[in-house]
Amino acid sequence: MEIQHVIHEHPLSLIQSGIEHFMCHACERFLSGPTYECEECRISFHKSCLDEHKPEVQNFFHPCPLVLSTASGYKCYVCSERIRSGFCYKCKFSCHFQMHVKCALKPVVEYSDDKNTDTIQHFTHLHPLKPVDWNQQDEVVCNICRNLCSSSSSTTYLCMECKFFLHSSCMNSIPPRFINHRIHPCTLVFLIYPKYYRCDKCDDYETNRYGPFFSCGKCDFYLDVKCAVLPTIDSKDAEEVQHFSHPHPLVLIRHHEEYGKETRCAACVETCLAPTPTFRCSRSCNHFFLHKSCGLKFPYQPLKIDHPFHPKHGLAITSLPYNDHTRACGACCRGFDSSLIAYSCPVYDCSFNLHLDCTKLLPSFVFSGHSHLLTLFEKTPNFTCHLCGVNCNHFILRCVPCNFNIHLQCFPTAPSTIKHKSHLHSLILTKSPFKYELNSDEEAYNSDDEFYCDVCEEKRNKRELVYYCADCKFIAELKCVISTVLPLTPKSDSFEIIGEDNIVTEKAKPSKEIRNWHIEHVEQKLVRLGEREHELKAELEKVEGERKDVIVEIDMARVLLATLKGDPPLDQEFEL
Repeated sequence: MEIQHVIHEHPLSLIQSGIEHFMCHACERFLSGPTYECEECRISFHKSCLDEHKPEVQNFFHPCPLVLSTASGYKCYVCSERIRSGFCYKCKFSCHFQMHVKCALKPVVEYSDDKNTDTIQHFTHLHPLKPVDWNQQDEVVCNICRNLCSSSSSTTYLCMECKFFLHSSCMNSIPPRFINHRIHPCTLVFLIYPKYYRCDKCDDYETNRYGPFFSCGKCDFYLDVKCAVLPTIDSKDAEEVQHFSHPHPLVLIRHHEEYGKETRCAACVETCLAPTPTFRCSRSCNHFFLHKSCGLKFPYQPLKIDHPFHPKHGLAITSLPYNDHTRACGACCRGFDSSLIAYSCPVYDCSFNLHLDCTKLLPSFVFSGHSHLLTLFEKTPNFTCHLCGVNCNHFILRCVPCNFNIHLQCFPTAPSTIKHKSHLHSLILTKSPFKYELNSDEEAYNSDDEFYCDVCEEKRNKRELVYYCADCKFIAELKCVISTVLPLTPKSDSFEIIGEDNIVTEKAKPSKEIRNWHIEHVEQKLVRLGEREHELKAELEKVEGERKDVIVEIDMARVLLATLKGDPPLDQEFEL
């Protein structure tokens, strides 16, 4: 006869009498009488040990089912005493909760002998609690909310044995678990086990020393009670709230002078002015402000993400320090204005940050010369195009992990000919400047001549490719015709333009002229890099020769010093 019991992962076989010199894996006594045995693991249990206890129970102190298990030697999460018996009950899921068998079977409610006193049992404490009156001068705090009992109008309950105080308001407002909490998507379970932990919301651990908390065992996530029960920003008439964008509680500004002169909303970066309802950080972040309307409209982002822009580590949402000019977005390399919300890498010494807008950009362009997909960025600081060697600021195809950048117009399959509303004729992609634009005979790239776009009539970068009509000498830079170029730019190295009737109207091919120009540029770059490598090699040989001369002089100085001191002679090796 075999059974499957929660105490062991393999089937257990019933035998009439176990091997006497073996011990029961539960009670640690020698086997005798009927025994359950696992042949694979060679462990045995008294049948009476397993029959005596229920395989699974539901206990008042923990919302999840508890299953029978062999004791691990750790402390009971309820009474805080070490589990020394052979059995214990552990959480069936991932809460890491465990308790004595005697604590699990303890009656839910115990009544006092004094019928005039209401004695109750609450899941926040093992022992019964009684309402109590005390000297208002005594500074005792509620063990749950950590506020003074004397400062609350709520009735206070006390366990005299443990000196445990509990507001009746806390007793009624705190649930045994949270499901789909705004701060953490998994179920959070209330635990009273004395554990030194750090709250993953407010990052506080000094005030949480051995206090009760909410936990997600699967994610190793901890939340103190105050952060767990604090209202969210969409709560009506709440003056202290929590928001996913900031680690600390936010308080509603009550007076106009609290707005200050340079207060900007962390979400919209607009100035915060009265009487617009605005929240501010209740702690040390003096420059963190958030419009209530922005907090409501702002999408609830996931707290942690994995993003292809930073494949090494996951990113966590946070609010960056005010006016921290050393931080920049690792994708677009633009800075963060005011106290903007961003995704940051939590790994120590990894300073990667990401704009919320940049998280929406995903790699989608294939470049045959690169192993990763490229992402289109509309605006960035100065990058160098790896194909043409020119600085680029607008509409860049970029591989963030490799810092590999290409002008959109340099992309091999960018449309070589377009029709744009700004000009009657077709425009052809070509390099600039043109001879008729030059005011001198100097080489075009070294001249100081100014060049303009005929669409916006503003200065353009003379080294960037442009769209050009040779008949009319009409010049359009990319940013002025991007609405036409972008839809025609494929997300692979070969594509077909499909007409209105789903008929292939044109086979798009890279411009031969532009491709030859890129080839010539890369060849020239290789020549320059080869010459520089030769120069560095010569310099390295010279430095290596000087290093050898210094080593010889060091050895000679050591021999001379030993002679002057009368020390034993040293081996003299002056040649290298």
